[in-house]
Amino acid sequence: MTLAPSETKPWIRRFRPASEARTQLVCLPHAGGSAPFFLPVTKALSPETDVLAVQYPGRQDRRDEKGIPSIPKLADAVARELLEWADRPITLFGHSMGASVAFEVARRLRDTDVEVLGLIVSGRCAPRCRCITTRQLFTDENILDDVRRMSGTDSEVLGDDDVVRMIMPALRNDYAAVMSYRSEPGATVPYPVVALIGDCDPQVPVMDARAWADHTEADFQLHVFPGGHFYLNDQPAAVVGTVRHHIARWSTADALRDRVA
Repeated sequence: MTLAPSETKPWIRRFRPASEARTQLVCLPHAGGSAPFFLPVTKALSPETDVLAVQYPGRQDRRDEKGIPSIPKLADAVARELLEWADRPITLFGHSMGASVAFEVARRLRDTDVEVLGLIVSGRCAPRCRCITTRQLFTDENILDDVRRMSGTDSEVLGDDDVVRMIMPALRNDYAAVMSYRSEPGATVPYPVVALIGDCDPQVPVMDARAWADHTEADFQLHVFPGGHFYLNDQPAAVVGTVRHHIARWSTADALRDRVA
């Protein structure tokens, strides 16, 4: 069943339905993140692309739901949802933890009717690498220190005890998922992969981002931007331009294949 543009479900947020768009972009947020993080992307790409932002359980309006502290299980759930939502060719775009989720979702969609154009992975080392973390085990304070280090949340927000109490369950859940994640040895996807990173990211060395090339059976490109782990907050126009470029490139190639067939 395909949902009408005005419909919504807990897992998927469609802030600006674009029913006439030829392709869809599926956005997967970082640890502790939520669907509205991608609202600027939605505004920039609509109506040329129908943007679907994933809302994980355990945060915001889903805070009363139990989180999923496993990237493979999270990917299972997202892939099931996309079977219902993806009514056009899709591009998967994940930042940080969301990049790992996007990769696993892509693997699960390869034998389905969902047409995946490509995978854009941001701020995440390749699955065969071990991302740099400050500690192997995280207390709440360790997690907050790590979030501050990567500048993912305004420091004033993290100084508000009520806000911290509200976001900590999601952060604990997501850090557990990230720390326990191991991809299958030699795991690949049959789609092109584009990796985006900041040149000063304390968590993702350029060589570990470049290693995403080992996880695709198609072509690979790497784009390095000025900035840290959340480089995309500082230069949204450049990032969106890159995403738009690759969606157009892949969808044009897809159209050419259809005409040849």
